[in-house]
Parts: sequence; structure tokens; C-alpha cells
Amino acid sequence: MEYKRLLPCPSQNQPPRVEHLVVSEEGVVLDYISKALHLPPLYVADLIHFGAVHYALVCPKPPPSATPEQVQVFKEVTDPSVLQKRSSIKGKTVREAQKTFRVTDVNQIVEAGTYLRVHVHPKRFPRCYEIDWKSRIIAVADSYVVLDKPAATSVGGTTDNIEECCATFASRALGLETPLKTTHQIDNCTEGCVVLARTKEFCSIFHGMIREKQVKKFYRALAAAPVPVGIISHYMRPVNVAPRLVSEESIGGGHLCQLEVLECKEVPWPNVDVEKSYGIEYCEWPSKDIAYECKINLLTGKTHQVRAQLAAIGAPIVGDSMYMPAAVAEMCNPQINPFGRNRKQFTSEDGRMLAIEEWIAQHGKEPSAAIGLQAFHVSWNGGNCSYEAGAPWWQCATS
Repeated sequence: MEYKRLLPCPSQNQPPRVEHLVVSEEGVVLDYISKALHLPPLYVADLIHFGAVHYALVCPKPPPSATPEQVQVFKEVTDPSVLQKRSSIKGKTVREAQKTFRVTDVNQIVEAGTYLRVHVHPKRFPRCYEIDWKSRIIAVADSYVVLDKPAATSVGGTTDNIEECCATFASRALGLETPLKTTHQIDNCTEGCVVLARTKEFCSIFHGMIREKQVKKFYRALAAAPVPVGIISHYMRPVNVAPRLVSEESIGGGHLCQLEVLECKEVPWPNVDVEKSYGIEYCEWPSKDIAYECKINLLTGKTHQVRAQLAAIGAPIVGDSMYMPAAVAEMCNPQINPFGRNRKQFTSEDGRMLAIEEWIAQHGKEPSAAIGLQAFHVSWNGGNCSYEAGAPWWQCATS
């Protein structure tokens, strides 16, 4: 097999491939994976460097989709008579032993019965190699760094790739010996202010300030339709699946989402060349003459909140391939959104759940590059620590 290193970074992601292994005999983790999956040792070493290999002392319970053979292996390696012989799990509950960790050393020894999850094709972020990272640094303090995060990058890495992320590349740009740590997240497709910690202590302090709502965040959003000024409230379905569904009233214990639109003004829709330059995706919006730039005070901080809420009022964010096509579909058929204002009334819970599953399956494409959303301001300590990002991509391109 011809060996291709994980670098240089491909411009296109390969189809996802995740392999689940149960170690049959003790040995070096790199050798075992290389032999079991017929992968070159150097490639496996790169996967480990990327954080794409995870292990657990005991195999987690197989999912419903597991084959009979996989279920049988699980039963064999988790049989009490087998587990009793393994000194590495003495004193641990089965649940504790099933907790997964990253493999960080190519020479790590794994014993028989160890579970391995190998992300053979980790998600890649080619944008990391195109950025002048020093120019994106907003501020450097003793305990933190503020970064103007580019779109199409991950703040702190993904399950299968902790190498190609803002924390790693910003650390290198600043020549830091201790890698920066993430304190909060913004979506890969969003640009703007991100606070990275230089110390564990600041990380803990900043998390506490977020919990106490002492961190203020303001966003610029480029919406496809006008957005009313004032507070917009929704309830988000409490399920960790994208796209996030929001409704005007609480359905099944939804989480309150609130944002305040401070201003909304007409701006030109980005031209074709600009959209191409920033990877803005075609999302079926019928009119592309005028867009609407909004300044938003985020009152609650839920995943995809700004994106989901604006789409729910018929003003999705430009380029948002996850939420804009859904808003277009609802414009054509107001009853189609199972969480929308004009949703159908279901006679059974099964019918409602089926409609939700179909809606999510049809509208779940995460943007691959930029969308019209920027976290342009972050502040804390009563405004004593206050930082702003540069102009968003759509202003740079049209000025």
C-alpha cells in the first residue's frame, strides 16, 4: 500500500471511516492497529498525533446497529470471569473502565480486552494552513490570549483532530511552550473573538464567569431578511443533535433562548466573486439583492442559538446550509416544520418523533466554510477587559 502522510492537508475531506477494535493480545498500540487495519505504521503514528485514536480499558456497550459478531465479542471480553483477571481495572466500576481516553503515545501498551476507536479519516481543516495567525491575534495577556478566529476552523479541535485547530496554531504563532486551552466555543463556520487560556487557573475562572453571566458577547449577523429590533425568545429542543429545533413555546421542556437585536440595517448582498472567495454556499434563497446586517446581544449561550433563532423567524444567516434551506422549505409549506408556529398537530407521539427525524435528516448539512456570522465583541470584568474583532468578511469584501 502506497503511504500518504496526513500532511499536506487535502482540500477535500475523505468519507468518514471509524473502526472499532477489541485488542486480542497485549502489545504496542501502533503495531496492533497497523496490523489489524492494514495501515502503514507511519500513518497510524500520524493518526495518534492528530488525536484520532481513543481507547477504553473495557469495551463500551455496542450500539443497536452492532452486528451479532460484535455483540458476541463484547460479551466475551466483558464477562465477569474475564474482567476479574485484569489488574488494570481492579477497583473500578464497569462504567469507569468504559470511559474513553485519547491515545497520546505510539508506544503505549494495550492489554487484551482493551477497546480501540480509530478515526481513519479525521476531519481536516485546510484553512489552518492559509491563515497568517499572528495577524489574527487581538491581545496577549499573562493568563489569556484573544484571537480573531477565522471561519472554517475549529477552536480547540474535534474528536478526531486536535492538531488542526485555533488553539494549536495560535500557540505556535506566539511561540508558546505551553499550548493554549479553550475556554468557550464558537461554530467552525463562525468568525470572531475567541478567548484562549494560557493557564488552567484562568480557564477555571473564565468558565465561572460564563456560568455567572459575567461575560458579554455581541455578534454581527448577515441575515437574508429584515430582523425586528428587540428581544427574540424561543425554546430549544433539549436534544444534542443538529440542526437545533426551536419553537415559540416550550415543547417537552425546551431550554429558553434569548437574544437582543440592537440594530438592523440594509447592506448589499455579497456578490458572486465574494461568495466564491469565502466559500459561501448556495442555499436556495430566492432573492439575493439586499441583505440585513444585525448587531446582536447574546443573552443566553446555546449551541447554534443565533443561527436557529434567526432562521425560525424567516431571516436565516447568509450561507448557512444547515438552517437556510429549512427556512425556505417552511416558507413554501408552513406546516412542514414540526417545531414551527404553523406545525401540524400530531395524533401520536410516534408521529411527532417521525416528523422530527425526517426534518433533521433533510436539513442537517453543516457549512463547510464561512457564514454571515461574527462574534465581534467579548468583554468581562465589568468591561475592563474588552476586545473586538476586525471587520467581518462581508464588509471587507464590499468596502
